[in-house]
Amino acid sequence: MKEIGHWINGKHVAGKSGRFADVFNPATGEVQAKVALATKAELDAATADAAKAQVKWGATNPQRRARVMMEFVRLLNRDMDKLAEALSSEHGKTIPDAKGDIQRGLEVMEFCIGAPHLLKGEFTDSAGPGIDMYSMRQPIGVAAGITPFNFPAMIPMWKMGPALACGNAFILKPSERDPSVPLMLAELMQEAGLPDGVLQVINGDKEAVDAILDSPIIAGIGFVGSTPIAEYIYGRGCSNGKRVQCFGGAKNHMIIMPDADMDQAADALVGAGYGAAGERCMAISVAVPVGDATADALIEKLIPRIEKLKVGPYTAGNDVDYGPVVTAAAKANILRLVESGVAQGAKLVVDGRNFKLQGYEDGFFVGPHLFDHVTRDMDIYRKEIFGPVLSTVRAKTYEEALAYAMDHEYGNGTAIFTRDGDTARDFAARVNVGMIGINVPIPVPLAYHTFGGWKKSAFGDLNQHGPDAFRFYTRTKTITSRWPSGIKEGAAFNFKQMD
Repeated sequence: MKEIGHWINGKHVAGKSGRFADVFNPATGEVQAKVALATKAELDAATADAAKAQVKWGATNPQRRARVMMEFVRLLNRDMDKLAEALSSEHGKTIPDAKGDIQRGLEVMEFCIGAPHLLKGEFTDSAGPGIDMYSMRQPIGVAAGITPFNFPAMIPMWKMGPALACGNAFILKPSERDPSVPLMLAELMQEAGLPDGVLQVINGDKEAVDAILDSPIIAGIGFVGSTPIAEYIYGRGCSNGKRVQCFGGAKNHMIIMPDADMDQAADALVGAGYGAAGERCMAISVAVPVGDATADALIEKLIPRIEKLKVGPYTAGNDVDYGPVVTAAAKANILRLVESGVAQGAKLVVDGRNFKLQGYEDGFFVGPHLFDHVTRDMDIYRKEIFGPVLSTVRAKTYEEALAYAMDHEYGNGTAIFTRDGDTARDFAARVNVGMIGINVPIPVPLAYHTFGGWKKSAFGDLNQHGPDAFRFYTRTKTITSRWPSGIKEGAAFNFKQMD
């Protein structure tokens, strides 16, 4: 059985704890590897070494650090197929979806090449007689990222790219469910010229997470995962004096107005609701058609599209629409919520409960589900399902549809499909959600904007990637400098006003 360890000080090392987690092949249900789970002592030792390596890396000028990012991007493109294969084998995504995962991380790394510009400070000359004032952006020291299973390439790069470009060392604690790609990224970083120890990849569970939260060396933490864990990490990290940003769960609504192009809306919902088996925090899980006529037309368009979806392993070819979910526990939770929807009175229009894939009966495959007549008190509406389940909530008016998105506890992303510009502008201005799509179902911003939700989808003041990331991973130092000329004044015993 293959054993996966850690990446410490520029090399692969075996775990010392004697504890392991199973890494499954989601398509077959078989255990394909075991990943070591680090102890607090292992985490602390790696962090101490990272702090030593950071001193020289932080003193390296931003342009030279950017060249490492530039070479890393080249290597990512070179190894795209290899990375996608490894990602799909542990996560279950199709190869095109795996490449999209890598590509979205790659784009953030490309943005990080602009670090010299993003790290420029401010300057005011002659703020007073002979007095200049200026600011510096300096690294926070050692930062850490705790990243989820659903994007094992993209989100580690969203975290480590800006942190490293700013001159920090970085401790990456990826998901133990699909650990191979983060280790491969570390190898590529070393090949690109990153000094040993600046990036440490530590596999682990709650023991490693708590060690990160309590470390006196780690100054900042980025997390992506479920809302309960986001709240835990944010609270404990902040109470320990750390800078923390946490991104949690989602329940993304898509409003369909009567004037929308129904074919376009149906296609968007199928892609956004069932892509990656629904295991995306930006997946559309709630369709909100306005008016019964709109709802009936939408359901009529959706049913044949959903019934034609091809579900299978990534090895079945690039025409597979989505693969298995990540674990047997995830599959059981999805089906339990589906059963709750039926029991609570929702109409199951497309029933995927009995889906079986010949030859892969032990795999973690979940058939597509479509509910209609869902109400806000049902579990399938309130909870994040994280699976291939789309719920339809019928609204009588635009205001009622808007209220569904605004009243939900999550506020990650939302979308509206309409041909009316006034409605679209009103929706974008009023809805209390962090990322808005107008005739775009999954409004993930490009790398030079920032990614982040509102309400219980995000904790912290700054978003991921874009300019916010460079603010998060740096501290601002302000210098007031005086070079007197002429007659020197004597001592001053009060705060002198600037002339």
